[in-house]
Amino acid sequence: MEPQEGRVHYSRWEDSSQDEVSMATVSSTETSCCKKVSRKLCTGKLGIAMKVLGGVALFWVIFILGYVTGYYVHKCK
Repeated sequence: MEPQEGRVHYSRWEDSSQDEVSMATVSSTETSCCKKVSRKLCTGKLGIAMKVLGGVALFWVIFILGYVTGYYVHKCK
């Protein structure tokens, strides 16, 4: 059984002597899908592989942009 996630909203009015506390539970099906995907892609061996692939892809994007920029900057006229 999974613990339920929720929000607690506490509000205290200055002109009233009563405190108001309301609790709203967040549906576990709404958040669990995103959390499962992020846990799967960002942790463990798959997470490490995703980070490595992202780093390699970022390296090549910066390399190609630098190469093209350098080509046009230093091109002989």
